[in-house]
Amino acid sequence: MSHSKTPAAGETLFSGTAFLILLHLFLFLTPALSLDFLFNSFAGVTNLTLIKDARVDASVIRMNNDSNQYSYGRAFYPVKIPMLKTNTSNNSSSISSFSTSFVFSILPQISTSPGFGLAFVLSNTTDPPGAIASQYFGLFTNATSPSVFPLVAVEFDTGRNPEFNDIDDNHIGIDLNNIESINATTAGYFNSSGAFVPVRMRTGQNIHAWIDFDGENLEFNVTVAPIGVSRPTKPTLRYQNPAIADYVSSNMYVGFSASKTNWIEAQRVLAWSFSDSGPARELNTTNLPVFELESSSSSLSNGAIAGIVIGSFIFVLICASGFYLWWRMNKANEEEDEIEDWELEYWPHRFSYEELSYATGEFRKEMLLGSGGFGRVYKGTLPNNTEIAVKCVNHDSKQGLREFMAEISSMGRLQHKNLVQMRGWCRKGNELLLVYDYMPNGSLNKWVFDKSDKVLGWEQRRRILVDVAEGLNYLHHGWDQVVIHRDIKSSNILLDADMRGRLGDFGLAKLYTHGEVPNTTRVVGTLGYLAPELATVAAPTSATDVYSFGVVLLEVACGRRPIETSVAEEEVVLIDWVRELYAKGCAREAADLRIRGEYDEGDVEMVLKLGLACCHPDPQRRPTMKEVVALLLGEDPPEAPGKVLSDLVRGGEDSDEAAPLQPSPPPV
Repeated sequence: MSHSKTPAAGETLFSGTAFLILLHLFLFLTPALSLDFLFNSFAGVTNLTLIKDARVDASVIRMNNDSNQYSYGRAFYPVKIPMLKTNTSNNSSSISSFSTSFVFSILPQISTSPGFGLAFVLSNTTDPPGAIASQYFGLFTNATSPSVFPLVAVEFDTGRNPEFNDIDDNHIGIDLNNIESINATTAGYFNSSGAFVPVRMRTGQNIHAWIDFDGENLEFNVTVAPIGVSRPTKPTLRYQNPAIADYVSSNMYVGFSASKTNWIEAQRVLAWSFSDSGPARELNTTNLPVFELESSSSSLSNGAIAGIVIGSFIFVLICASGFYLWWRMNKANEEEDEIEDWELEYWPHRFSYEELSYATGEFRKEMLLGSGGFGRVYKGTLPNNTEIAVKCVNHDSKQGLREFMAEISSMGRLQHKNLVQMRGWCRKGNELLLVYDYMPNGSLNKWVFDKSDKVLGWEQRRRILVDVAEGLNYLHHGWDQVVIHRDIKSSNILLDADMRGRLGDFGLAKLYTHGEVPNTTRVVGTLGYLAPELATVAAPTSATDVYSFGVVLLEVACGRRPIETSVAEEEVVLIDWVRELYAKGCAREAADLRIRGEYDEGDVEMVLKLGLACCHPDPQRRPTMKEVVALLLGEDPPEAPGKVLSDLVRGGEDSDEAAPLQPSPPPV
């Protein structure tokens, strides 16, 4: 028998408040509860965080959408797991362990199409910044731009990308903030006798995966086997590295991520268990659905498909000359995103992604010419044996990409023998691929600074300087708009097969109407080549390009980089060093000693003085590119020269106008 008592109002308030205080104290002082869950089926499950195209389809999680040409999806458990445990007694921390088991199925519509795979993810965010849709499991940017947030992934990769050193098209890998796996092995399992049994993960069969992470020893153990095979005692992949600690945060989400491009590859998760307090609970795999293509049981259909493929191949070989253009135009419509109306505004030739992928050998690492802040550059060969350079530029937003394309489009119409000619473009999502003529002799800086066995002679250097000056003069004065390059440097001067100089890399260029005042406020360029006025006035002008070209004149004549740390203190900054020699009347002593005797001393001194004039601290006192070209060609300037340029023509050692070329303190 129970007795009850109705409390007074004040007593009720006190008891409720006391209970809440005790509850908060309990939650505060009690260690975080362990996370343990089991999904033998996802039918009716609503407590998952599903992102983009991921969805619960009947009893499974379907990661992508077949109807979307390019798709990605992520599925996370909605509660973060505590990855860092704090020991209050000694104020130390340790990394938690966890165990997980899941069943997945990967089924392509066409067995020979590129594969994509699935990734198990440990991340401090459900939306990794900078992830490229439809690529890299929907998690990463690319190998040259690693992620900058805590993320660990175990990839079950069904495609081989040589660019990222994939070992084959059917492997398991450990990814630490980067699409390029730090450790990988072919998918399979070790049977009871210790023999390795390969497992193809891209046949639609249900694959059972086990992942155990030992936080104390920072070790991953990953095992896969087909459904029906008991868990092997020896893991498929074992990876231990203290560096793993750098890629986890205090609390992280766990889940799955996958992506695809043009080809259909159904990635499904059928069951999942997880525990951070011991081994994950066993899954019931007896009633899981099995997925296969409807036509997979019909040998007649397979034979028909093979016949169509062979017949089409023969037909293409016979009719290639007549149908190549048609094929290219139709393939362009199969790009990652449909061509939008605004894209039609730009210059005519749009390459298909397949064309450029084929031309560059699927962008394999051996074709990489270089990489930098604006992307990677690959060498390629078109079917007509034309060699090209393909530059891959990533943009964060479609609006930013549109604005960038508008400017690149205008510059694609620039035509001059001393500019690297742009041949076309291709858009893939937020990535823009720019196609240029291939320059077989690389960049000028490698021939001036890096060629220890063969130093570029003075006559070749002189001719290249004239080439670049004429190209820059065309940008400033020879087109219907003024083009400010903004990143003139020796590494952006490329050499063709005849060792003639061409100005390239318009990634930072800006267009202005003649007489217009530039309105950009962002300082861009390369340290050592930036005009001093950009420290206080960010807007670039033709004069800032002239300054950068002046630095190029000096470094080519001296064989020295703009900033050298391995020389005497007074020689570190090239411009200041040459100015000091000029003030002493011995500027020619700065000339490259490696080619002494090859040049006329008066000629090299003129180039050095012209470089100083271009680098004048006052932008109004710098010559124009028309005047620079005239001097380099030994002609009279086409316009009334400024005082500094006139001083150079006269020799100027005794002129009062030599004073502005004396060393000056750097701008504040």
